[in-house]
Amino acid sequence: MSGHRFLAEPELVTAGVEAAISRIEQVFGQPLTILSSLAEGADRLVVWRTLNRPLARLKAVMPLPEDHYLQDFRSDESRREFSKLLNRAVEVVNLDPKPTREEAYEAAGDYVVQNSRILIAVWDGQVELGRGGTGEVVNRARLRRMPIAWVHAGNRKPGTNEPISLGSQQGSVSFENF
Repeated sequence: MSGHRFLAEPELVTAGVEAAISRIEQVFGQPLTILSSLAEGADRLVVWRTLNRPLARLKAVMPLPEDHYLQDFRSDESRREFSKLLNRAVEVVNLDPKPTREEAYEAAGDYVVQNSRILIAVWDGQVELGRGGTGEVVNRARLRRMPIAWVHAGNRKPGTNEPISLGSQQGSVSFENF
């Protein structure tokens, strides 16, 4: 799974995530295993919604050592939520160290694409400016012709943490290669 950290209109995005997971269950069956880096925002939303399913499992993909990764979270509450989810993981994959955070996030996205049958992307459809972003992960999945459940969700205003909406498309879902 891959997605934005800042989400406008979370109720619409949540409904889209639910629709995506339901379609995945219909087409591919259960139980579900979700691969995620447990980042704030879309990652955690999709993980929580997936773990509500019978027999669902979590495989956590750590781009950085835990003590360094925790520095990326905005609050103590967020760090506690991360730890709670990490404790629910049936497996934790600690990726090899990379020279930069961007490269570490890129490696995590690569791992998810290489080790998943389906990608859930909570994404605005825009090409990313930096390495390891959702747009890059989606492009890699498309090159592999992976099934993609794309929940349309705005990202944030450039240079800010202010989420933006996609208007009438916010929370809608597109399916590719299903």
